[in-house]
Formats: sequence, C-alpha cells, structure tokens
Amino acid sequence: MADDLLADAAELYGLPLADFTPRRDARAKALKGTDLAGPVKALKKPSTAAWVVNLLVRYETEQVEQVISVGALLREAQTGMDSAQLRELTKQRRQLTAAVTTRARGLAREHGLRVTEAVATQVEGTLTAAMIDADAAKAVRSGLLVSALSATGIDAVDAAGAVAVPEALGFEVSEVVPPPPEPLRAVPDLPDTAALDEAREALAEAESALSAAEKGRDRATAEFEKVEARLLQVRSEIEDVRRRLADLEETALEVDDQIAEAEDARDAAESSVAERVTARDDAAAEVQRLEDADR
Repeated sequence: MADDLLADAAELYGLPLADFTPRRDARAKALKGTDLAGPVKALKKPSTAAWVVNLLVRYETEQVEQVISVGALLREAQTGMDSAQLRELTKQRRQLTAAVTTRARGLAREHGLRVTEAVATQVEGTLTAAMIDADAAKAVRSGLLVSALSATGIDAVDAAGAVAVPEALGFEVSEVVPPPPEPLRAVPDLPDTAALDEAREALAEAESALSAAEKGRDRATAEFEKVEARLLQVRSEIEDVRRRLADLEETALEVDDQIAEAEDARDAAESSVAERVTARDDAAAEVQRLEDADR
C-alpha cells in the first residue's frame, strides 16, 4: 500500500495548488472501500511555499540537486573553519539559495501563481535548511512537502512532519512519476537564463570557497601535526631532565654524607693540632725555666 500511496501523493502534489483539494477528494472517493481511501483523504494541502518547492523539485531538479550536493560538501568542510571562513561560507549559501529562489518564483509565475516576498522568504529558508540538514534535504528531494522548513544547524529538523507521507523520506519524486512536461504558455517567453546563470555563478563561488576552506584545513592539520611532534619532543626532553635531576639528587645525598665525614675528620685533626700546640708550649716553657735556673 505504501508504494501506491506514494504514487498517488506524487501525482497530487505536482498539481496546481488550486486543484489539489478537489482532485484529492475525487481520488479518495474513487478508492472508497479500499485501504488507500483513508490515507489519500488524509493527505494535507501543501502551504504555498511548500508547493513552490515541490514545483522546483519537479521542473528544476538539477538546481535542487546542486543545492543539496553543495550543502553536503559545505557541511563536511565547515568543521575547523575560523570565524572569517564561516562568514564567507554563510555568504555563499545565501547567494546560491537566493538565486534558486529567484528561479522558483519565476517557475511559480509560469504556473499561474505570484509568489509574495513572505512566501519567497519561506522558500529560501527551506532551501537553506536542505543545505544545512541532511534530513531536510531528503524531505525537499521527495517533492511531497506540506510545509516550509527551517534549520539552525543545532536543533534537529522535523523532516517527517513536513512531508505528506513519512515513508517519502529517502526517495525521489522522479522514481514514482516521470518528469512533468513544460507548462503551456499563452505567449511564448524567451528562456529565462539569468537566474540559472546567477545560480551557477553562486555555485562556482561556493565550490571555490569550499576549495579554499579545504586548503585551510589541510594547512591547519599540517601545523597541528608539526606542533604535536614538537610537544612530544619537549616531553621527552623533560623526562630526560627529570631522570638527570633524580641522579643528581641521589649524588647530592652521597656528597652530603661525605661532607659530614670530612667535617668530623677536620674537627678531630684541629683538636689534635691544638693539643700538640699546648704540649709544645708547655715544653718550651719548661726549657726556658731550666735555662733561667742555670744562670
């Protein structure tokens, strides 16, 4: 049943926004008495921003895939970036999502819907979420969004709650229905390549920023390894000094013992000398006394 529901959902969410509810109800009525009737009837009408993103997924698949692919690369590269590099990364993201949002507004206009600034902001926020969060990217790629997405890069995105069928996460709408034909126009328009060119330019700048960030990461890694090796060398030298100090302290204790012994020997020698001096003086005095007596 899941595959049949996905097929019905993929068809319904590719319709013009005004046609969604009557076509959904008609499909549910046609399925009355089957297990699919209830789930089809329960499919929510997409918000305007969600419908525009779903339209973009169907008609500008390549641009959406570029947004998601660049987002995945930038998420990987941003680890270890400094504040200046992160600011540049944020700038590149905004340029790319703004360019693709411009194309989304033009696409919606071709399908008879004028996109307000408020809705365009939600569309750009959803594309940004797809760049920041892997689950948000899956939700966008499904083409079955019922509400816009937002991501901070910190809190988890409720991707399952933003799609019509939670099982849609992980599949692409092109796997269920073929790419839709170009819409009929009352007056032929010249191809609008400005937005695409702008998106490609933003992509090129984002890839350039990514390359620069990767080089910066490699330089930082090399410097870290150099400093780490120096730290190991210094620690080894400290251990050598500690061992040498321990040896010197042990030698100092031995010398202290030798000094004590030498001091004792010196004191004994000085006492002996003093005794000998006294004996000599006594002998000299006796000699002098006897000589004086003979006179």
